[in-house]
Amino acid sequence: MSLVLASGSPRRAELLERLGLRFEVVPADIDETRRPDEPPAAYVERLATEKALAVVEPGRLVLAADTAVVHEGRVLGKPAHPEEARSMLRSLQGDAHDVFTGVAVGMWDGASRVESMVDITEVTVMTMTEEEIADYVASGEPMDKAGAYGLQGAGGRFIESVKGSPFTVIGLPIHLLSRMVGYVGDNLNTYRNRVPQELT
Repeated sequence: MSLVLASGSPRRAELLERLGLRFEVVPADIDETRRPDEPPAAYVERLATEKALAVVEPGRLVLAADTAVVHEGRVLGKPAHPEEARSMLRSLQGDAHDVFTGVAVGMWDGASRVESMVDITEVTVMTMTEEEIADYVASGEPMDKAGAYGLQGAGGRFIESVKGSPFTVIGLPIHLLSRMVGYVGDNLNTYRNRVPQELT
């Protein structure tokens, strides 16, 4: 069996590396369009499941995830352009929002078998000045992040509090992985090849 990450996200890959796991990256190519009136939790869980199903095959244990930032009922994806990034940050600053991450674990047991869960973390962003927003967007970091910020990067300096797992915000709730791998009849330790690094 080989462990496969069905995502091209360098942040998710880094978390698995820091857990000391050996894995390969096989990004899933799926339609990530949100369905009309689809609740955020159902949306991220569906996409994580579809990603896992897209790459699962005999001999693979697949991990997949999808993350959405939700503020006042609005789902914020990755900004399409700098002005949208600035608009997202203006709406988030000085307020709390939720980050939903769906995670799915799949394997082949005569047929595709997938287990999925959703984890939610509340994040409060400090009040930001227009200059701070402009400088942060100019750095380029917000452009490939849901909600236009990265907790683990330069955007972390604007985060006032996190209620829940910070790894859910980064994109992979690692506290769920061992349990979920067990649900499909495998053991995550099987894929460990070195001592885990400190997760900070």
